[in-house]
Amino acid sequence: MGYALVVPSLRCVRIAMIPFLRHFILAFIPLCVAIDLMGLVPVYLSLAGNVEPEQRRSAILQAVFTAFSVGLCFIFLGRLIFAALGITVADFQIAGGLILLAVAMQDLVTSDSLPRVPAKDFGVVPLGLPLIAGPGMLTALLTLVETVGAPVTLAALVANLALVYGALRCAGLISRLVGVMTMRAISRIVALLLAAIAVNLIRRGLQSQGMALP
Repeated sequence: MGYALVVPSLRCVRIAMIPFLRHFILAFIPLCVAIDLMGLVPVYLSLAGNVEPEQRRSAILQAVFTAFSVGLCFIFLGRLIFAALGITVADFQIAGGLILLAVAMQDLVTSDSLPRVPAKDFGVVPLGLPLIAGPGMLTALLTLVETVGAPVTLAALVANLALVYGALRCAGLISRLVGVMTMRAISRIVALLLAAIAVNLIRRGLQSQGMALP
């Protein structure tokens, strides 16, 4: 008798999980694309090139926690915050682009013998915000809340940030295998790409505000 009751219950749970999994996949993929993990790892390697392993682990935790905190606020309070402050996603794009441009310019024009951004700072800015929790991720969160709901969006965000955490922790192995000269070359190339991404963010933000740009 008990077994007969358990089996239908399990079937109901399984059927109920199917829509959740479908919505989860629909939320996970856009967030994964918006975070751009493949582009994030080389940027992290460039920022953490001369950082001690303990500081790297701390920076990764700070970055993931920062991205999660910002994402959580946007899931539940995003529209309200924007309306209260009178800001738009375009404003975030411009602000994020300016931050990335400042970091990239410092890496491009500063000699290796001169001090850069302190290692303890890069976990929150720019790694956590705006590299992980960038305008793309925040825009995706706002859109997904409207389409699949807050619980599914939150689950997809946690899954993506867990993937980011694992990838960044493994990135240290790459830095040990790559030589010093190669790391310097990668650092300069990534800084140039970062500057291009920053300009693109600023341009898209200005275009979203109705300014005619090429």
